Amino acid sequence: MSSHTQSNGPAATPPPVKVAIVGASGYSGEELVRLLLNHPHAELTAVTSRQRAGLTVAQVFPKFASHPRAKTLRFTEPNAELLARQAQVVFLALPHGVAAEYAIPLLKAGCQVIDLSADFRLRSAAVYQEFYAHDHPAPELLAKAVYGLPEFYRDAIRGASLIASPGCYPTSVLLPTLPLLRAGLIQPGSIIADSLSGVSGAGRKAELDYLFVECNESVRAYGVPKHRHLSEIEQELALAAGCAVTIQFTPHLIPVNRGILTTLYLTPAKAVAGAEPAAAFAEEVAACYRAAYANEPFVRLLEGKALPDTKNVVGTNVLELAWRVDARTGRLLVISAEDNIVKGASGQAVQAFNLLCGFPETAGLA
Repeated sequence: MSSHTQSNGPAATPPPVKVAIVGASGYSGEELVRLLLNHPHAELTAVTSRQRAGLTVAQVFPKFASHPRAKTLRFTEPNAELLARQAQVVFLALPHGVAAEYAIPLLKAGCQVIDLSADFRLRSAAVYQEFYAHDHPAPELLAKAVYGLPEFYRDAIRGASLIASPGCYPTSVLLPTLPLLRAGLIQPGSIIADSLSGVSGAGRKAELDYLFVECNESVRAYGVPKHRHLSEIEQELALAAGCAVTIQFTPHLIPVNRGILTTLYLTPAKAVAGAEPAAAFAEEVAACYRAAYANEPFVRLLEGKALPDTKNVVGTNVLELAWRVDARTGRLLVISAEDNIVKGASGQAVQAFNLLCGFPETAGLA
C-alpha cells in the first residue's frame, strides 16, 4: 500500500436544506416562495394554504411558472405532523395568534421555525396581551424565541430553534436608532417616528379600507396613538438604552404597493444648537453608523446629499439610511427606506435562515 495519502478531490456540496412555508399565499408568503425557489441552498418541499389547496405554485403565482419546481409543487392544507416530515426549517407566514398553533407541534417534532408573525417577538406575555388584545397562545416559548434582527442578534440566531422575524415598521425604526442609543448619542425619552407604508403592509385581504378606490389618491394616518408594533419597538429600544423607553409613533398608509419610509426626530444627548456643534455631532453620528454598518450587506449608508427613497430599495433586502442635524432646532433627523415585504418581512426571514444554517448571509438575497 502506498504511504502517501490520496486526494479525495473537492469537498462534496452539502444537500440543500428542506424548507416549507405555512401560509404561502399571502404577500409575505409569495415573497418567500420567490426567494426560496431560487435559493442556492434550499429546497422548497411544501407550501400550504387552505384556500389554494390542490393548486400548483405556478397556477397560484403565474410569475413563477418558468421555474420547474413551481409546476409540480402543490399547495396543501396545513398539517404540522406532515410538515415536520417534509422540512427541516418551516417559515410561518400567518396572522398573529395563528402562528403559535403550528410553532408548538413543529418545535416538538424537531423542526426549526422562523415566524413572520408577532407571536414570539415579545418577551412578555402581559405586553402581548396589552397590544394584541388576547392571551398569548404559548407563553412558555417566549423565553426560547430569538428576535430575528440579524444586524444585532446574529450570534443568537445561529443557535436558535425559534426565530421571531421583526415587523416591517420596527425594522425601519430600530436599525436607525439602536446604534445611537447604544452609543449614548441620543436621549431615549424623546423619540418621535413618522412612517409611511405601502398598502401591501396590510396583507392580502379584501377589506374596504384597502380597496383601490379607497387608497388611491389618499394618504391617511392609522393605528393612532398605539399601533401594535410599538410593543416590539419599545422592547428593543429599552434593551439598547438600558432603561424603559416610550416613543411617539404614527404610521401612515400611502397609495403605493410596497415600501416604507420612516422619519425619526431625535434629541441629542448633549445640546447641539448652532452650526459648529451641529456639524461636530453630525460627524459623531456618521462615525457611529459607520462602526455599526460599514460591513453590513443590507444596510446602505447615504452620506452627502442623498436621501433614502423607496424606489431604490423595493424588491431588495436593503435598508437605506441617512441623517441630518438641524442646527436651528438642535434635533437629529434620521430617515430610512426599506421594502416592507423583503427587508421588512420575507427577505429578513431568509437572511436569518442563512445564519441559522451556516450559509453566506447574502445567499439568495444579493
